[in-house]
Amino acid sequence: MAEEIKVWYDKEGDYLEVVFKQEVGYFRETDNDAVMEKVDSAGNIIGFSIMNVSTLNEEKPLSFGLKTHIA
Repeated sequence: MAEEIKVWYDKEGDYLEVVFKQEVGYFRETDNDAVMEKVDSAGNIIGFSIMNVSTLNEEKPLSFGLKTHIA
């Protein structure tokens, strides 16, 4: 069974959010200033967000790592 992934883009805020799992969580910083990871209360990644999406350089892909779990 495929899992549903939700993607939101707010054009006005130039903000993209991807949610792997619809659950209460919070955002925390990553090594990339434009990217925040969303985690549940146990530290599991449930999504991520990207700020200032339109400023991303098309010649270089945006690269970032998401920590799989911090307990």
